[in-house]
Amino acid sequence: MKAEYDFSKGERGKFYRADAVFSLPIYLAPDVSEFLREVAARKRVDVQDLVNDWLRKDMELVRSAES
Repeated sequence: MKAEYDFSKGERGKFYRADAVFSLPIYLAPDVSEFLREVAARKRVDVQDLVNDWLRKDMELVRSAES
């Protein structure tokens, strides 16, 4: 690494995008991850789709319990 860097010609916000969408990284415990992979394989779906479906169902339950 250099001792000093010259940012005098730098452009503030050059790569900033107001409409950028970031995915939420979620780190699962190994046993949970393995379980999800097994269930997804049995159902022949992607883990992401399986988890999204389960969470949507949980969201419906929470919403119905709140009303």
